[in-house]
Amino acid sequence: MFLYYADHRVIFAQLLPASSGQVMRFINVLSFPQINPVFFSLGPIELRWYSLMYVIGLLAVYFFFRYASRKGTLKLDNQEIESVMLFGLVGMILGARLVYVFVYNFDYYIQRPGEIFATWKGGLSFHGAIFGIAMAILLFARRRNKSFFNITDHMVTIAPVGLGFGRIGNFINGELWGRVTESPVGMIFPDAGPFPRHPSQLYESLFEGWILLAIMLLVYRSKPRTGVLSAVFLVSYATFRFFIEFFREPDKQLGEVLGPFSMGQVLCALMWVIGALIMTYALNTKPEERAV
Repeated sequence: MFLYYADHRVIFAQLLPASSGQVMRFINVLSFPQINPVFFSLGPIELRWYSLMYVIGLLAVYFFFRYASRKGTLKLDNQEIESVMLFGLVGMILGARLVYVFVYNFDYYIQRPGEIFATWKGGLSFHGAIFGIAMAILLFARRRNKSFFNITDHMVTIAPVGLGFGRIGNFINGELWGRVTESPVGMIFPDAGPFPRHPSQLYESLFEGWILLAIMLLVYRSKPRTGVLSAVFLVSYATFRFFIEFFREPDKQLGEVLGPFSMGQVLCALMWVIGALIMTYALNTKPEERAV
């Protein structure tokens, strides 16, 4: 096997056995763009692209909340917006980390409990982040006597902005790559071995970010009943993520956990169920009868 670089593409050659000898097969694949993961640095202070993507996502939620509050659709004032953002941020980090630790890599961390909260070493779960944010908002709503779904409906409407940029951050970091492929979109990632792989981070950015954003804004403009937006987000995200998982390399410590399905796909199936229950609840209860 050898690689020949030509402009932005790579000629990938593999020596294959054949009945009459050996055959050289050439595959034209994309080369990985060498982007410095550090966006800005000043002395010992660094701002990485991935962190910047998180900041963009949080700012998108904050300013959308302010906009919706002025319109009167989000029943929070500016101080309450800042409070729920803080609740959500803490819940997101805790949920993302703890689900990764206990669901995705329990055997590792049970032997190294001191590393459970070492988030700077990587290891976050998006499904865990959703759970953590939901629990944090539920706590906030109970304390402040606010509607849980009124808050989550507005959050999920704009959340795909953060998802779209976040997956671009994963791509820049050269992490969470896809499965080995011979297709023309295959790309050789620096730390993923010598074979071309699907740039599944970009697939996720497109579908879980920008296409999902278009869907959410379209539904938002239709002024649906409270809870519908939250259900649409869960079902839509789970659908996109479930199918893209077939192109994404499973976590090496888990592999496929249920037949041909990854842990991400199992959790997406759970999201489908929860989304369906929320939709049923939203469409079959009167606003004054809702408990949250």
